[in-house]
Parts: sequence; C-alpha cells; structure tokens
Amino acid sequence: MTARIVSGTEVAKEIREELKAEITELKEKHNIVPGLVTILVGEDPASQSYVSAKNKTAHAIGINSEQVTLDADTPEEELLSLVEKYNEDDSINGILVQLPLPKHIDEGKILNTINPDKDVDGFHPVNIGRMVLGENCFLPCTPHGVLELLARSGVETSGAEVVILGRSNIVGKPMANLMLQKRESGNATVTLCHTRTKDMAEHCRRADIIIAAAGVAKLVTADMVKDGVAIMDVGVNRIGVTESGKAKLAGDVDFESVKEKASVITPVPGGVGPMTITMLMKNTVQSAKMKANLI
Repeated sequence: MTARIVSGTEVAKEIREELKAEITELKEKHNIVPGLVTILVGEDPASQSYVSAKNKTAHAIGINSEQVTLDADTPEEELLSLVEKYNEDDSINGILVQLPLPKHIDEGKILNTINPDKDVDGFHPVNIGRMVLGENCFLPCTPHGVLELLARSGVETSGAEVVILGRSNIVGKPMANLMLQKRESGNATVTLCHTRTKDMAEHCRRADIIIAAAGVAKLVTADMVKDGVAIMDVGVNRIGVTESGKAKLAGDVDFESVKEKASVITPVPGGVGPMTITMLMKNTVQSAKMKANLI
C-alpha cells in the first residue's frame, strides 16, 4: 500500500475560493466587509513572514486587513491600549497579536484583553471554554485545519482510535477535545501521548488515525504504525539546509517509510501548515457574520 498524499496547499486554496465567494455575497447583500488587524511587536524574521502571509491572504480574498508594527521595546501598557482600541473599532472583526512577544510583555495579559468575539486565533480562555462545551466559537486555527483535512479527504473519524502526539495548548489539547466531541470529524476514541507516555509506539500501533504534533523530527516510524493508518503531520522541524541554502524541513513522521503503510498522509511542507492561515480567514468571516446576526 502506498498512501494517498493529502495536499493542504490544494485544500486551503479550495477553502479560500469558498471564502472569497462568501465575502462577495456579504458585501453585495449586507454591505459587510470583514476586517482583520494584525499587530507585530519587534522585528523577528519568522513573525514578519507569518504576518505578511496573513495580510496577503486576507487581501486576496477580500478581507480588509490592517497591519500595525511596533518597536520591540514598546511598553506593555501601550500594546494593551492598542488592543482596547481595536476592541472598540466596529470595522474590525478579528484581532491577532503575533506571538511570541518580547519578554517584558505578558502574553497572557495581552491575549486575555482581546474581545473574545474578535479572538480569531481561538486562544482566549472564553473561546477555549466554549470549544470544550461544544458551543459556537472560533476554533484554534491549526486543529481546525486538521479537521478540515480529515473531512475533505474522506477519513472516517466516528468510532476511530485516534492517537495525538503532543499536549500543547495550541494543537494537542484542543485537538484531543475536538476529536472526541459529537461533531463532524469527531466522535473518536482519543489517546493523547506526551513526553511521559510509556511505550508510545504501542499506542500508535493501535491507531486508525495519528495526529503528530510533538515537535520531534521523524518521531513516528514505519514500525510504529499499522497498515491503513491515516496520518496528519503537524510537525515542522528544521533538519538542515538544502543545496540552495534554504531550510530543509521534516515533519514528526518519517514520511518516506510511513507512506508505504498509511492510507492517507500529509506532507511537510505543504500539508497541515497552509491550512492554519486559511482557518484564520475563515474565523474572521465567521466573526463578521456573528456580529451581523447572520449565524
């Protein structure tokens, strides 16, 4: 068996086209244009790249996107005041403060100040609580992207044994909660593995679906999976440089060996990664519709 490779790049493109049509309809029928503000503190190259990609995607599908860049030594109070300003701005539906922040700024305090109804990253405790209860909320973008990939690739999750590797607040914990809920791409039996798990390989061998988000390059090898497993690889690990000088990336799964046993598998790069920004756009459109009482 050789796995069907699920391209997050292609699925993300499909969803962006759907969002573009939805935004056009919102503008024409309701005179609504979703608005997003991204706030970057400092000059971290990776953060600059992420923010640029988010704004580029937003503009491409018709979202009004504003970027604010602050000096690295910006006082915490100034950033809090800026967040409060956009909380009160009716033209803004989504507020995103790019992480990480400089050490002198309390990330938790900043994120908790964002209006939960504009928290399109899905990180606010109110939205996490809503998610756990299965209420309408903004789902964290990367787990949301995995759900979309599973659904659109035809992977059956109801009753499946799902093993999640990693227990981060951004991916592992919300992913586990979403997979066990009574929802599309849910209703699964979930095992969450982490650094203190005994015999992780044995858990993986039972899995119908493995969602790898441990941050360890090629952690999952062919001898750890059963035939026909579905693999969602969230990991992005730098393992060197290419001949052209670009970073060489690998997922948490040994792609070349595992693809010979899996039924479906996501590549790295080009798998789960492209979905994250697209889900941010989806949440921003959802926020605009919620504000207008359209959902």
